[in-house]
Amino acid sequence: VAEESLKLESGLILLAIAVSGAPFLGLLGTVWGVMSTFAGVARQGHATLAAMAPGVAAALITTVAGLSVAIPSMFAYNWLVHNLRVLTVELDNFAQELISKMETQYLEENGASKF
Repeated sequence: VAEESLKLESGLILLAIAVSGAPFLGLLGTVWGVMSTFAGVARQGHATLAAMAPGVAAALITTVAGLSVAIPSMFAYNWLVHNLRVLTVELDNFAQELISKMETQYLEENGASKF
């Protein structure tokens, strides 16, 4: 049961990476975009809202993209981890019950004194 549980958990690594990595990639894109906007303003020599707003808005799109990946991935990851834990407990309980029944049946067929 434990080995199978580990195999199933190993498949969740991609979701865990998406949950933790996507916001950082979005932030990186935002910082990069804001830096580019400031560099453009510096080349022009003056800062106006009209000059900066499009660049900042475009930079924020990467944050939205990162969060759009991370948030659903987080819900999916947590749902899958919960279901995996429930399944593991159910399988473990089934295995223990099966072993107990097999032991009882063996003792009934072979006599308790031989065991």
